Amino acid sequence: MRSLRQRTLWYVLVILMGLLSALPSALPDRLQQGLPDWYSNNQFSLGLDLRGGSHLLLAVDMEDLLQSENQQLADVIADRLRESGVRYLRPQVSAEQISIALRDTNDLPAMQRIIRETLAESQTALPAYTLDSDNATATLTLTLTEAHRDALQQDAVTQSLDIVHRRLDETGMVDPSITRQGEDSIVVQLPGISDPQRVKELLGTTAKMNFHWLADTRSTDVMELPGQVDGETYRLERQIAMEGRHVRNANMVLQAQTGLPVVNFVLDKTGGRLFGDMTQENIGRALAVVLDDKVITAPVIRSAITTGSGEISGGFNAVEATDLAMLLRAGALPAALDVIEERSVGPSLGSDSIRMGLITGLIGAGLVLIFMAAIYGSWGLIAWLSLSINMGLIFGVLSLLGATLTLPGIAGLILVMGMAVDANILINERIRDELRQGKTAWLSLENGFSKAYSTIIDSNVTTLIAISLLFLMGSGPVRGFAVTMGIGLLTSLFTAVAVTRVFMEWRIRLSGSKILKISGLGVFDRLGDRYSGGKRVINFMRASVAGLVVSALLSTAAVGLMFKPGLDFGIDFSGGALVEVRAPDTSIEQLRSSLQAAGLHDVSVQETGNANADDLTGNSAYQLRQPIQNERDNNAVIEEIRAAVLQASPEAEVLRSDMVGPRVSGDFADLSILAVLLAGGGMLLYLWYRFENHFAVAAVITIGLDLTKTLGFFVLAGVEFNLTAVAALLALIGYSVNDKVVVFDRIRENLRAKPDQDFAALVDRSISATLTRTVFTSMSTLVAILPMAIAGGSAVASFALPMLFGIVISTSSSVFIAAPIVLMLGKRRENRGLEQLHMPTDLEQTRP
Repeated sequence: MRSLRQRTLWYVLVILMGLLSALPSALPDRLQQGLPDWYSNNQFSLGLDLRGGSHLLLAVDMEDLLQSENQQLADVIADRLRESGVRYLRPQVSAEQISIALRDTNDLPAMQRIIRETLAESQTALPAYTLDSDNATATLTLTLTEAHRDALQQDAVTQSLDIVHRRLDETGMVDPSITRQGEDSIVVQLPGISDPQRVKELLGTTAKMNFHWLADTRSTDVMELPGQVDGETYRLERQIAMEGRHVRNANMVLQAQTGLPVVNFVLDKTGGRLFGDMTQENIGRALAVVLDDKVITAPVIRSAITTGSGEISGGFNAVEATDLAMLLRAGALPAALDVIEERSVGPSLGSDSIRMGLITGLIGAGLVLIFMAAIYGSWGLIAWLSLSINMGLIFGVLSLLGATLTLPGIAGLILVMGMAVDANILINERIRDELRQGKTAWLSLENGFSKAYSTIIDSNVTTLIAISLLFLMGSGPVRGFAVTMGIGLLTSLFTAVAVTRVFMEWRIRLSGSKILKISGLGVFDRLGDRYSGGKRVINFMRASVAGLVVSALLSTAAVGLMFKPGLDFGIDFSGGALVEVRAPDTSIEQLRSSLQAAGLHDVSVQETGNANADDLTGNSAYQLRQPIQNERDNNAVIEEIRAAVLQASPEAEVLRSDMVGPRVSGDFADLSILAVLLAGGGMLLYLWYRFENHFAVAAVITIGLDLTKTLGFFVLAGVEFNLTAVAALLALIGYSVNDKVVVFDRIRENLRAKPDQDFAALVDRSISATLTRTVFTSMSTLVAILPMAIAGGSAVASFALPMLFGIVISTSSSVFIAAPIVLMLGKRRENRGLEQLHMPTDLEQTRP
């Protein structure tokens, strides 16, 4: 690989493979028809926030599941006690335990024996319940064990996944994504479905159907259930006559006599035999069909039904009968599924987001090209060419992995574009330092890459620590941001260290000149000539105390702002429902009046400007927000808000609707805090390993100060704090450490060269030597993100605006906070008579 030609060949092959992997995603459908399926399917997909659709997070109602499980066991035990002549009071059943009291304390041993036999026959091991007896009250209590609870939960989620698959397959929806999340949750993604109300009803319906005899004079254990249609109350025998699991097939048909929709069902072999026997023995009795604790119908049995089929009529319309038949075919859920998070995006907002991402990305890339050409001339074009290859490789890897590109992911690509330039700037500045010392072109190139290598590795690893935590703890679009950022950082290492070097070597070889000159516009050249290599040293440490004091005061003020007036938490953390609409020719007063008339008094309405920057027809966009309630109320309020908006403006379009329940919002808050803490801890350990402990402590303290100021910016600027904001904070942590590693690396290098130099002077010299790199990198990242911050709109405001502020803060903190802290801790270490500063001599060497 030492040969330039061999390296060029290998790199060209890698790049071609990456670009070919990305090609199917860029080709229109008509051009993909002649391609093999394995190749045309090699594409990344667009997230629901870009192509429109709905994201539902469903959680198994464990209380309902356990209550049902315990009730079934209690019914069996009660039947056994009755058959054995043991007199008892009605069992008290909860989600956690079953309590059965006897009328005679002498029957307690008999009840214990019956319970053990019942558990053994049901193939439930005794450790599934703990048994406690109270001889004084003749009460026996069965308490569910944690192990059995976990087993029930695992079985319920697995069974629910299968049933959700079957139900959605029955509806004919295109490419629904159904995956498990956590211990008791299921994620359902529905491309192209911006109003998932019918889907929520289908998935939220347990569809437990059973047959019960209506109570008569012979009935002992009786319950009352309401009718689904007529509202009448029915007295039924609690014991199930036949379970609905015996239903093998069901279809909606029109009844011949009335022409009304009914559901015909067919039983399996066991169910057909059981149904024939029970109807033969109970001619003249009414048999109720019970679905989810409501009586659908209760016909009187006129003759034995031995055909293994039947009919359910309940005043259905065609849609209701079709849905019921589908639910019976798919099977009953073991417990209710609650929608605890919902995110829906309309197709027009998705297309607007794609257009916004493309425009701001292209403008950002153009600005980066102009900036790199301005500071490095034609050598800047080499860096930009490597950056373009890097973007192609990112899409190639995304396609190869079948990853999903989201709107935050586009923001991550734009940020990667700005940060990837950092490595090229480091390399160019190092090469220019060597050239200013009069070295030849080839030696300058070799030394420049060699000296920049360890810095590039350290800065990228620290950023990857933050991004990895974001991927592990994030969800949905935020995880998409982490994926694109992580892939982008890895591919940028290849393009910056390998591809850029090959381009530069060919440039030198083809020019045939032994003298190399990297130059751009005069103002940038003069800045580099003045400060590069520490020619001119600025006494930054003279202002170290003032910088620390000002930083501490600003951070203290920012903490105060977080308490009052406080952060504007989005529903990701505060919970509730949020709906964004585009309402033609509708004022905010009209919307509020319609909401009040619908009884939605707590919904706040905010005008967010035109929903489309190119829309000049007055179609104003509004954001409607409902405070947190429980999951079921949040589900209802979204539909109520939609109806109220359509009442005020029949032509209104729902752009986006989100619902986050209290359980999910609490989890988001806990995970976000944990992610930030782990990111800080991970970087502390890495910097401690790569540098010295006072360098690591200085970096972590500075990051804390940077984050508090950025949070204060959220308050002052009124930017909503949501999951995208957390992504911005973690990205900012990586960027901030990236910037500080460059300064620390130069301090380390100077310590190796002149260990006896005054430490304060050495720090000033190191900062001055890296000043041009620091300024150029910050400017390149700023120009990349600026278009997104200006034209991105509210969708990315929580990311782009804080990043702009954070870049400025982290750049200044490297000079005026991190370096002074390193100086103070280093001097304190010397004054305490500890060991002299010792730095690794190369990338592989570590501290003993």
